[in-house]
Amino acid sequence: MSNFVLLAETGSDLPRDIAGQYGIYTVPMHVAFGSETRDDGTFPIEDVYHFFESTGQLTKTSGCTVGDFEKIFDEIQAAHPGKHILHLAYSAVTTCSYQSAIIAAEGREGITSIDTKHVTAGQTLVVLMMARFLQEHPDCTLEEAVAKAEQLRDDCRMGFFPGDLAYLRAGGRVSNAAYLGAKILSLNPLIELLDGHLKATKKYRGKMESVAPKFLRDYVERNNLKRDIIAFVYSEGLKESIKDEVTSLAKEMGFREILWVRTGGVVTTHCGPGGFGVGGFTA
Repeated sequence: MSNFVLLAETGSDLPRDIAGQYGIYTVPMHVAFGSETRDDGTFPIEDVYHFFESTGQLTKTSGCTVGDFEKIFDEIQAAHPGKHILHLAYSAVTTCSYQSAIIAAEGREGITSIDTKHVTAGQTLVVLMMARFLQEHPDCTLEEAVAKAEQLRDDCRMGFFPGDLAYLRAGGRVSNAAYLGAKILSLNPLIELLDGHLKATKKYRGKMESVAPKFLRDYVERNNLKRDIIAFVYSEGLKESIKDEVTSLAKEMGFREILWVRTGGVVTTHCGPGGFGVGGFTA
């Protein structure tokens, strides 16, 4: 049995069955619906869409507070005395969570936070593969565990398409002119995680039905992704036919494990319905 307990934010969108299988804890990020703030993971995702449709305003997201981490640290240390908490954090440049964890850990023993420089499916992949490593190497040292986590972080690649640019426009991430131009020309901006930053790197033209398989082929080749595992991330509203097509294509390309990750409240707020992305590890 491992000497470590893994912890990640809910913004990792870690599937509950995986968290349960490996005993991984999650700490809630937050989503504000006007004056009401809710913990990520405690409400139907459709509430994000309904709020935007009814008000014309986006829900707002925030990272985990110091208090959130103090509470989860207490819970883990009470349930697993003597075990080391390894917090694999949501990209530190995008939220306060990592810094909150560092502050909450002051004066405590047995807690290490590592910036995964990823969000959603990218963070899930790092956490999942770290859990498997610890299962296979139950006697590994802290130094070995940290080195492995950093290697997984550095090898992980993820890119995604927001589902509805109206959400980016409402959030001030694209101008009205850029939004209208993209709509008219049917352009889909690709957002990639680069050293923790979310950056628009290129545009694909067409409907998602044609864009998704083309992007999958391009991304796998460009990043020389290992065929061990691939993660597809999606926000509620992506057509089942698209899921079926890219799943079949991934199998044809030789991927041995295919993981689907649905975005929670935090990521859905920024990408809107029908988003799609790919994550994996470079060879």
